[in-house]
Amino acid sequence: MAHERNKTRWGILSTGRITHQFAQDFSHVPNGEIVAVTSRSRESADAFAAQYNIPRAYADYSKMLDDPGVDAVYIATPHTLHYQNAVDAISARKHVLCEKPFTVSAEESRQLFHVANQSSVFVMEAMWTYFLPAIRQAREWFEEGRIGKLRQVKADFGYPLLPFDPDRREYDADLGGGCLLEMGIYPVALAWLFIQKDPDDIQVVARTAPNGVEDEVSMLFDYGGNDDGIAATLGTSFRSKLQNWAYVIGEEGYIAIPDFWRAGECYLYQLDSRVDHFEDGRKSLGFNYETVAANEDILAGRQQNAIMPWTNTIRFQEHMERVRGLF
Repeated sequence: MAHERNKTRWGILSTGRITHQFAQDFSHVPNGEIVAVTSRSRESADAFAAQYNIPRAYADYSKMLDDPGVDAVYIATPHTLHYQNAVDAISARKHVLCEKPFTVSAEESRQLFHVANQSSVFVMEAMWTYFLPAIRQAREWFEEGRIGKLRQVKADFGYPLLPFDPDRREYDADLGGGCLLEMGIYPVALAWLFIQKDPDDIQVVARTAPNGVEDEVSMLFDYGGNDDGIAATLGTSFRSKLQNWAYVIGEEGYIAIPDFWRAGECYLYQLDSRVDHFEDGRKSLGFNYETVAANEDILAGRQQNAIMPWTNTIRFQEHMERVRGLF
């Protein structure tokens, strides 16, 4: 799709919690604007449009997808709906930024990218963490060799969602519920960012809620080898607040990233000494970085983003499938 404008015109599909965060950060997105929103509820769509000064609100997803004034769609429906919502958007020749997890299986992701590949639209999983300045800085320190040879990655992400409620979306098996897809994708993605290999072996300890959906998972990814071996210790939970930090550990030092999923800073250590520190000082929540990057790709006519290409999404899904197979 050719774009003569210098801004991508966005439609938001769904009005859940994360769409509010996405919309809030648009004041920090110079190359895009939100022009439409849709929800299954007219009331929700109108309220969202009023809150963020969005000119058009729809109570029907297909009507927004038919809107010629919408270039791209941000999808934030429940996990199991992502595949069909994205296929419909691509069929309507809309660019797609789809919330994580992109789909609920590796096969769905492969099929979706096949559909995207036949089109001329941009498609990306919204792994906003990868675009945060502190994560980019941590990766730069790593690539510069400042921690030496990589040995371990540790990362966890968990918040208590208590008491258990089978009607809550996060616990609803029919909507792809469970802590692995909901929160575990973050540590899985963090490990992939730094290791860029498939684990040779995975060990898992999982706990389940009364309806059988996993609500706590501890994972050990073994990347093989003795002298060159790397391990990743990853965790996710609905049962408790985990530390939510990430550590990238080498032979000569380590990088510590507080609240890595929404990272605003990172630290570089050699033994017990802190030798470097980065803080982004941002005024936004941080969703603007991925949106600006997506807009740059869309306006340049690219189908994939270099930081978050389709192969990353496939890897996340494959690794989580292997973990699920061990429950």
